[in-house]
Amino acid sequence: MRYELYYWPTIQGRGEFVRLALEDAGAAYVDVARRNKAGVAAMMKLMQAKAGTPSFAPPFLKAGSLTIGQTANILQFLGARHDLAPKSEAGRLWVHQLQLTIADFVQEVHDTHHPIGTSLYYEDQKGPAKRRSAEFRKERLPKYCGYFERLIAGSGGPFVTGRKLTYADLSLFQVIEGLRYAFPRSMKKFERDIPKLIELHDRVAALPNIAAYLESPRRIPFNEDGLFRHYKALDK
Repeated sequence: MRYELYYWPTIQGRGEFVRLALEDAGAAYVDVARRNKAGVAAMMKLMQAKAGTPSFAPPFLKAGSLTIGQTANILQFLGARHDLAPKSEAGRLWVHQLQLTIADFVQEVHDTHHPIGTSLYYEDQKGPAKRRSAEFRKERLPKYCGYFERLIAGSGGPFVTGRKLTYADLSLFQVIEGLRYAFPRSMKKFERDIPKLIELHDRVAALPNIAAYLESPRRIPFNEDGLFRHYKALDK
């Protein structure tokens, strides 16, 4: 099956978690909105549809007659189809739970630079962003990363659920990549406290399909329009 992925064409954002799963699986897919302006128009048209199962926002994935929205929901679907999730129901639910926790974490990262409202520019909320980022670096970053560090240490294997790679591992790789971009100064000091999580990141980066993807033009560089943004004032 050839998938159609719909997401904003110039940022990694939440769509990147889906791209990583598709790339690792070696799945055939089209990043629709990146092809041309008509792709963006097609994405907006599908979102505004009155019938069917239109998504509130991208990313969403078309797979045959299915249109699937929400990052964690898409990954749950792809995980079952491409051996990126456990076979048992309990295992699948556990990985889905982990992905939802990652989604919470990513939202908190986003809120460091947009603590008041997404419709405002960063420049309109610099003061609150600085306070929010300080609290995030001191409290929330260690809490989330410590949780996943503990899970990896107790998993009995190199990945968060044990010996087998899941889409949650791919997503944790992306989180570390994003945190390094957004908070390079803080992460340089903090990474010594999360060695298992860093080892997982490096293990995912070395996967053949992921390594090839990271070196390809399909990997959009981080920038100040995405979820993970670097502002020097927020990394002190």
